[in-house]
Amino acid sequence: MCTGSPSSNGSQPEEANATTEQQPQPEQEATEQPLRTPTHAIVGAAKAEEILAEYGSNLKLLECNSQVSELLTIIRDKNTTRSDFKFYADRLIRLVIEESLNQLPYTDCDVETPTGAIYEGLKYRSGNCGVSIIRSGEAMEQGLRDCCRSIRIGKILVESDANTHEARVVYARFPDDIGSRQVLLMYPIMSTGNTVLQAVNVLREHGVPEKCIILSNLFCTPVAARTVVNAFPQLKILTSELHPVAPNHFGQKYFGTD
Repeated sequence: MCTGSPSSNGSQPEEANATTEQQPQPEQEATEQPLRTPTHAIVGAAKAEEILAEYGSNLKLLECNSQVSELLTIIRDKNTTRSDFKFYADRLIRLVIEESLNQLPYTDCDVETPTGAIYEGLKYRSGNCGVSIIRSGEAMEQGLRDCCRSIRIGKILVESDANTHEARVVYARFPDDIGSRQVLLMYPIMSTGNTVLQAVNVLREHGVPEKCIILSNLFCTPVAARTVVNAFPQLKILTSELHPVAPNHFGQKYFGTD
C-alpha cells in the first residue's frame, strides 16, 4: 500500500496517494561527519603568520592537503606493516624532495622545439649536490636520485654520546668542490636539532655558505625548528610537518631494524 495520506475531504484517496508518490522527496540530511582538520594543516595554514613571525621566511612547510595528511597518518600508525611503511614513506620523501628542488637557484634557458619554435624556459644552475646524514638520511637518497639522475651525494655520520647526549661528527665525505655547490642536506626526523647543527657546522668548515644549504626534512618538532633557525638564520628548511612529537622509529622501521 501507498504511504501517502488521503485528501482532507475523504474523496479519491487513491488519486491523492498517487499524487503524493509523484512529489519529489526532500533530501535527507547528510549524516557523514566533515573531515577534521589535520594537525599539520592547522600549523601549516591556520597559523602561517605565526610561523613566519617565529621562525622566519626560511622555514617552509609542504603544502597541506589530504594526500599529505594521509601519508603522515600511515607513517605514524603503529599497526602499519614495514612494507606499507616504506612505500608511503617513499611517497612522502618524493614530495619533500620535489619541493626542496624548487628552492634551488634557476637560470633562464631557451631551447628549440622539434617544430623549430623557441621555448623560453629554465634550468638548474650548475653545482648542486645532496648530503645525507647517516643512517636515516639515506632513506631520502633514492628520492633525490629519482629527480636528479646524476647528482652527487655526500655523507655525514653524527653520533650522540650515550651519557651526555652531545652530538659529534665521526665521519664526513663530500665532493671535493662542495664549497661551490648548492647542498640539499637530507635528514627525515628532527627532534632536538642537535644532529643538524653538527652537520651544518661540518659543511661550513668545508666552505659551504650557510645560505647555500637546504635542509630536506619529513618531521620536525617546534623545539628543533627553533634551535636550527636561531643557530643558522640563513639556512633554508623544508619540512612536511611541525609537531611536538616526532616519529623517532622512522629509521628502524624503514630499514627493518626495529
